Amino acid sequence: MRFLIISHATHKQETSQLFSYAPYVREMNLWLKYVDEVEVIAPKTIGEPSAIEMTYKHKNIEYNQVSAIQFTSVLHLLKSLLKLPLIVFKLFKSFRKADHIHLRCPGNIGLLGCFVQVFFPNKTKTAKYAGNWDPKSKQPLSYRIQKWMLSNTVLTKNMHVLVYGDWKEQSKNIKPFFTATYRTSEIEKVSNRDYNEKLKFVFIGSLVIGKRPLLAIQIIEKLKQKGYNVSLELFGDGVLKEELMEYVSEKNIENTITIHGNKTKEVVKAALKTAHFSVLPSKSEGWPKAIAEAMFFGCIPVVTKISCVPYMLDYGKRGVLIEPNLEAATQELIKELENKTHLQSKSKAALQWSQAYTLDLFESEIAKLLQN
Repeated sequence: MRFLIISHATHKQETSQLFSYAPYVREMNLWLKYVDEVEVIAPKTIGEPSAIEMTYKHKNIEYNQVSAIQFTSVLHLLKSLLKLPLIVFKLFKSFRKADHIHLRCPGNIGLLGCFVQVFFPNKTKTAKYAGNWDPKSKQPLSYRIQKWMLSNTVLTKNMHVLVYGDWKEQSKNIKPFFTATYRTSEIEKVSNRDYNEKLKFVFIGSLVIGKRPLLAIQIIEKLKQKGYNVSLELFGDGVLKEELMEYVSEKNIENTITIHGNKTKEVVKAALKTAHFSVLPSKSEGWPKAIAEAMFFGCIPVVTKISCVPYMLDYGKRGVLIEPNLEAATQELIKELENKTHLQSKSKAALQWSQAYTLDLFESEIAKLLQN
């Protein structure tokens, strides 16, 4: 089988190896176990592979570089329009040779793939929509177009569309799906946390506006001011890192807040095993792996009510759902902290639910899709 991947993720090429964002590549490597040839169409970037990038694992992989495109300004729009003919030509050429077409959405390259796949109704296809599939959510126009195209069974044929969450009134090709990080063999016996000792919070994610890391810091700062014995460790990097470090320094809360930057999977895993809570007050998510990973070790998630997150948390039974507001979020957490027995049950429920979604199950579901 010749397997074609259409992705907006930037890639780095080093000799015969192809690198990209580790969580995405780690997932794709599971798909690639079941195919003979691989072609990746995606934008390229230069530089040494970073700590959060990894290489594809396949002996027969071809990289077809395309230019990154964006439509966020008139200038970017004009530049992208000039690039479109060559990108579309490459897509058509590769679609013809492929046995299975796999679109990664939402993204601008995936958007083009949504249009081109219409001309290949008999090809076997899958699309992974890794964003928020909530029909009621406010999203950019390009995202809404991709969701409409993927859901339209007149234009989109012979395709399984994998989405996060189980939403009502969806077309027959929409398949509720999940993602995973850990194997069944990695399930460990986790001892009950002591919620009477110092409460450890972690934030795992990019330090960007959409993830609201400053709000996470301010929530813990507020709890500290109210007399709670708390700390917060942030794992991740991004454009807000310097600004956040300045905030921590100016507020003189270095003993409470620690910004680690990017760390390996092993370091983050070790932190999750001892942390009491994982806080992620995002503006938008698909299936937040950082939260599912925290739950895997009994770390209680504290998350905003977005996308399929309420479903993941069983509407509060497996975690804490907060509003993206400092006072409201703090008060909700204080209410939870006053019921320590309740916290034990939430930790156990979170662990049991997340450990049902292992990489082993994920891989078996992928194999079924490729056999169809």
